[in-house]
Amino acid sequence: MHLVNLLFFLFAFFSCNVLAQYTRFNTSVIPVTKDAKTSLHKITWFLKKRTWDGEPYYLVDLDAPFTWQDCVVRRSPIACGLEEGCRFPLKCDDNFCKEAHSYINPTCPSLNITSKYGCNICAVTPLNPISNSCKLSQLTTDLVQLYGTDGRNPSFISYPPFGTEFVVSCAPSSLLRSFPKDITGVASFSWSTLSFPGQVYNPKVTNKFVLCLPNSSKSLGAIFLGEGPFYFTSFPNVDLRSILSYTPMVRKSKKSLGYYIGIKKISIKEISIPLPSLKSGSVKLSTVTPYTTLRSDIYKAFVTIFSVATKSIPRMKSVQPFSYCLKSSAVGSVEKGFRVPKIDLETESGKIWTIYGDNLMKRVGNGTACLAVIDGGSKMKDAIVVGTFQMENNFLYFDLVNQKLGFSSSLLARGTSCSNFNFTEIPE
Repeated sequence: MHLVNLLFFLFAFFSCNVLAQYTRFNTSVIPVTKDAKTSLHKITWFLKKRTWDGEPYYLVDLDAPFTWQDCVVRRSPIACGLEEGCRFPLKCDDNFCKEAHSYINPTCPSLNITSKYGCNICAVTPLNPISNSCKLSQLTTDLVQLYGTDGRNPSFISYPPFGTEFVVSCAPSSLLRSFPKDITGVASFSWSTLSFPGQVYNPKVTNKFVLCLPNSSKSLGAIFLGEGPFYFTSFPNVDLRSILSYTPMVRKSKKSLGYYIGIKKISIKEISIPLPSLKSGSVKLSTVTPYTTLRSDIYKAFVTIFSVATKSIPRMKSVQPFSYCLKSSAVGSVEKGFRVPKIDLETESGKIWTIYGDNLMKRVGNGTACLAVIDGGSKMKDAIVVGTFQMENNFLYFDLVNQKLGFSSSLLARGTSCSNFNFTEIPE
């Protein structure tokens, strides 16, 4: 059995780069789902749905330097077997290891363990972005099965049948605490060359990706790797790239992994919200923050103006973690139209990213809908962090080649949603 597994690894390693060059598509697609309890978004490497109960999910993270998962690395001359969940270590002089070490978090454990292991391993410190804890572990590789797409459907024949080799980190099971129980790791979509988009070896696939997050745990959204085109079932003849506005992405430094955009102004009914000492007008995008979070001074100004604009709607008792809540029957809905004002973010390029009611108000039960914006306190590292609730059903195109973000505002306002990609496979 060990020999079979060894041959499996060797075949996949040598075939993935060669076969990928012959795919007829330049884009791949990954389904994304929303966890009902935590509102976190997660992916699995398989196509439409989990094929067995233990199939793992990975948390989508725009900040992680590399992908990590619950697994074990073992030094052994004999293949340990995929069924045992173990992997082989990369060495400390490997280029991937050197890249991983350029993103070390200073709050994590020391990596100075060469006296014990020499250069036979690559020590890294994977981080849990929810608990902000990290553990000492090792860099390794794993096989990931990607599905190509013509922009309308996925195709299972696009990539090697065994999968493509990606660099990942193992992590101990204890690092999964605070995650939903079916999430077994983190999928990196950051600026890092070890991120998931950065490791697509197919030369036809450019370093671009799309987030289209669903707003319900009962529906599938999509993450695309590559430049498209992108067609949804409700817009069969419209490439979604044609509806996008673009603005530059700000990278604070070469070691900065998260995504920022410049904001000139935030307004409610043409009334501007004061943005005191907002550094370079930069706003962070985060997939591990469920709701947009504002520094206290900005939050107070925001709520003050929003409350004036919604003074005709009856107030309700606040529900944690929200502080401003309204009577849900008076708020309206997507079908009937929201009675709350839209929020306009004027970007550095002068284009407007509009946040409509479906991305502003969250129904929390008992006839209550709350403004899904959080007070982050006075000591926030980033004064404004756009969370996933405000990203849901928005088509966000991260062009890492040209360092710009394409955004659609709410797709619901255009009669479609992130759940309208057809995940039915292309017939052979």
